[in-house]
Amino acid sequence: MSKLQQPREKWLVSQGKIDKAIDILRKFEKINKANVGEDVYKRFRTTCIKTQKEEELDKTYTVLDLFRSPRLRKITTVLIVLWMAISLVFDGHVRNVETLGLNVFLTFTVASATEFPADTFLTLVLDVWGRRWLAAGSMIVSGIFSLLATAVPLGIPSATLAIMGRFAINISYNIGLQYAAELLPTVVRAQGVALIHIMGYVASIVAPFVVYLANISISLPLFILGILGILGGILALFLPETLDQELPQTLQDGENFGLGQKMLDFPCIKQKEVEHPGKFHKTSSRRASMRASFRGEIRSSLIHRSSIRSRKSIPDSQAA
Repeated sequence: MSKLQQPREKWLVSQGKIDKAIDILRKFEKINKANVGEDVYKRFRTTCIKTQKEEELDKTYTVLDLFRSPRLRKITTVLIVLWMAISLVFDGHVRNVETLGLNVFLTFTVASATEFPADTFLTLVLDVWGRRWLAAGSMIVSGIFSLLATAVPLGIPSATLAIMGRFAINISYNIGLQYAAELLPTVVRAQGVALIHIMGYVASIVAPFVVYLANISISLPLFILGILGILGGILALFLPETLDQELPQTLQDGENFGLGQKMLDFPCIKQKEVEHPGKFHKTSSRRASMRASFRGEIRSSLIHRSSIRSRKSIPDSQAA
């Protein structure tokens, strides 16, 4: 191999373009009429990937690194917008109980009681149905119920449909907390999740103004929350699925994550199709770690929700 070509290959490897570097090595193999075994190339690839990951883990990253590569930038942007939609719809449903035509204390109590069954249901199906379709489906269902609540008489019918929408958005809220932590690479996960949560708080600032629109039309808040729920659910379908996947550690892992997935892939169906020896088998340790992480995120969401309720329960005289 000529000395002019060595720096080029080193540069390709340093940029994560290992396949291109191997293609050049194969060309020199043909030119030199040498016979290099396929296991040599496999060892070369494995060593390059291992070295690259070790070097990346030793570096210091900022949240801006999430926006430097196209695919990771798209995933981060979708996560931010999705979490803003979830936070706004959730906070809007919490604050909108006064406009449902029933006793505000009774309505708020019943609506809050939907959180436990919603979280229990999610715990049972999250590792079976996956994150993407559950996030999309629950948001769309929440949007549909919210829109239906605007088309029925005020009182028990509208309150019932609105509470069912609240039940669905509870599911989306807990998935959103888990989803971001799994999709973002390890080296910048903390900063990325913090950014997404901050943007969620920013979106929550708009919720009181959405609820205040009831002074113009009593059905306008639920109409807006319904539209946002449906749009957010559609947006969630553009994210890759993380169920039974090796989660990204480096920025390059995050850039390549989910490349082979299709939008209409459904984990339940896929597992049934390939669930035989030699093709697919679940790892109990990974599933257990995901459940542990999910339980931690559930606690985080409950703390956040209790802070929302405490802010809402402050009497107007005290707030003044």
